[in-house]
Amino acid sequence: MDGNVDDSGDPANPRPTSLWRLGMFGLVALLGVVLLCGLGIWQMERRVWKLDLIERVEQRVGAPATPAPGPDTWPAIGDQDTYRHIHVSGRFLQNRDTLVKAVTERGSGYWLMSPFQTDNGFTVLINRGFVPEGAAESSWQETPDTEVTGLMRMSEPKGGFLRRNDASVDRWYSRDVDAIATAKSLGVIAPYFIDADSNAKSQQPPIGGLTVIRFANNHLVYAITWFVLALMLAAATIYVGRNEWQIRKIIRLNRS
Repeated sequence: MDGNVDDSGDPANPRPTSLWRLGMFGLVALLGVVLLCGLGIWQMERRVWKLDLIERVEQRVGAPATPAPGPDTWPAIGDQDTYRHIHVSGRFLQNRDTLVKAVTERGSGYWLMSPFQTDNGFTVLINRGFVPEGAAESSWQETPDTEVTGLMRMSEPKGGFLRRNDASVDRWYSRDVDAIATAKSLGVIAPYFIDADSNAKSQQPPIGGLTVIRFANNHLVYAITWFVLALMLAAATIYVGRNEWQIRKIIRLNRS
């Protein structure tokens, strides 16, 4: 048997990785660390933005109710007005209600959307509240003249998740102001609707005050995740570099 043994794969005599490969690995690792740190910083910036948004919304919700915006201010209305506490006085337009499918803490049922003619001359949709499945329509009839206080909400066009509104059969999965106004022949209408506050004097449908104001704020967790991944990648890179340095050191000692 030949006594000469090829030790190129011997763990006791490892060969160093080529400088070209080490350079490429180091470059990719550096870019990866920079990218992961950038994602972490971005999530921290998003967290600051989200906390500011939550604070502003809480201020709007808790502020005294102000008059609902009229037609002269409609072009400037946007997301910055969502959840403003507003009030209107006037009367509901009878026999033009729309039921929009809803799932709430009280179970499944509908949002009752009713057109409201304000004393200022414009029409706005009011989400009068939640109506359970099977509730008799007579249970939600109200006196025509009234005042409504609630939260301003923006229109929800097209439909819900994987479900589209179908005005031809009066099937609604979202509170699409323009589509409902067209289907009910309401003419020009406010580009927003109002989620009515709860009525402390009555627990009969429709049940108002069920607006869910919840903002997911997991940005700190995401940021920590990205920073930890960046740290792990940096540690792995240092380990590889240290290991290669030790291999080259051993080779130099053996040659000397």
